[in-house]
Parts: sequence; C-alpha cells; structure tokens
Amino acid sequence: MSTSRLFSLFVLAMLASTLTGCSLAGDLLKGGIWIGAIGVFLVVALVWWLVSKMGGGGNSGTGTV
Repeated sequence: MSTSRLFSLFVLAMLASTLTGCSLAGDLLKGGIWIGAIGVFLVVALVWWLVSKMGGGGNSGTGTV
C-alpha cells in the first residue's frame, strides 16, 4: 500500500470519526420533540402525495363509467 493511499485512508477515518451521524437527531431534540414529529409527518405526507400523483392520483380504474 503506497504512502498516499495510506494517508487518504487515514484522512477518511479521521473524518468518519469526527463527523457525527446523529447531529440531525440532536438538533431535533434541541428544537423539541414536537417540532421533529411535525417535521417527520410533513415529510411523510409530502412523499405520500408525490407517490400518489406519480401513480395517477389514486385512480384504480374500477369505478363506473
């Protein structure tokens, strides 16, 4: 393994150990549990709405003509 490759691996390991993966959860807890719950609900509702629009708006085709 060359020295530059070893250095790159070391830098990657340092970044992975110093950057926290749960900083979003910490920020949500600082802002309050209710704000986080409402934010999650809004994101899920937006994704649900987008999926229903891409799927034809929920029209299953079994209605009367």
